[in-house]
Amino acid sequence: MYDVAVVGAGLAGLYTAKLLTQRGVRVLLLDRKESLSAPIHTTGIFVRKTWEDFPLPAEQLGRPIRDVFLYSPALRRLKLTADRDEFRIGRMGWLYASMLEACCRAGVRWLPSTTLVACEKERILVARRNRTETFAVRFVIGADGARSLVARQLGLDRNSEFLVGLEEIIAAPSGTPALHCFLDPRLAPGYIAWVASDGEHAHVGVAGYRARFDPSQALAEFRRRVAHIADGRVIERRGGLIPVNGVLRRIACDRGLVVGDAAGAVSPLTAGGLDGAIRLSELAAEAIISGDLRGYNGARFQTRFLARRWMRWAMRVAPAPLIEAAFAIVRPLAKHVFFSRGSFPETTSQTRADRTSPQLRPRFSRHPFAP
Repeated sequence: MYDVAVVGAGLAGLYTAKLLTQRGVRVLLLDRKESLSAPIHTTGIFVRKTWEDFPLPAEQLGRPIRDVFLYSPALRRLKLTADRDEFRIGRMGWLYASMLEACCRAGVRWLPSTTLVACEKERILVARRNRTETFAVRFVIGADGARSLVARQLGLDRNSEFLVGLEEIIAAPSGTPALHCFLDPRLAPGYIAWVASDGEHAHVGVAGYRARFDPSQALAEFRRRVAHIADGRVIERRGGLIPVNGVLRRIACDRGLVVGDAAGAVSPLTAGGLDGAIRLSELAAEAIISGDLRGYNGARFQTRFLARRWMRWAMRVAPAPLIEAAFAIVRPLAKHVFFSRGSFPETTSQTRADRTSPQLRPRFSRHPFAP
């Protein structure tokens, strides 16, 4: 008998499993992949707010980035420089491996190459080693991506608006780390094309609404356009769906809950999801520990994301001439978007000292999983 089954071992699933196990919860963690090092779907850009508030291993983060270059459809360039380090690109394969090791040391049972088949009352069915197995669990946590099977099985809300992203990681020449963002609806309708370089590797990618572009063709064209910025041997190719509808409203029921992309914990404007994955995972762990899942819902975030959803709509419909015309007055907004600490609302009253301690400090007088 396990208290919780966490389905999906990305950042949200690993962090939630770690938090729960450190509080004495018996956790089963499963993922359909054999290894967490590939395939990886995220660029892995962490914002300052995340590494300031959470104990991310510095050795698994690239060199800090302060310079942001924003380009109009006609390639007019706007340079923004932060007063502090604002972005770092995570070595996601190593980061996942480190978090998985910490989970296993804490007592998590790890099941790779395991696919969820069904969520039933107080048990799950999985496909593993060419056979179906059953595990008794009290709660199920879905950290299984933008098209969450757990959300569907539990009757929870599901994402409805997506971008599709595709990028190549190349060995970049040494230089000043920088983030280059290109506003061009012909290459990236509804979003941006980007070059994110930490001086060692460069992530070159495009994303947009799937019905309005071909990601592979757009990426090939973009690679030619930015060859003077980042050109070299391709060492990895990544891609996937990015939910941009904001946090969903109904993300829990009496049988379980969802976190990360499955819960829509991605900024509708910037499409950044790493900070939201960690913060919402904290709230999920608190809900499980307390045994009361009613307070875990997306309604509390709806108004906080209203402005970003309107800006998402504007990005979706704005044509290239309008973007070009507005480019001259975009600096104040761009500085706020790139350098503010408002990537995702706070989800818990925990202090920073609590978050960075080796183990979370108990905040509940009664442990619901105690014998």
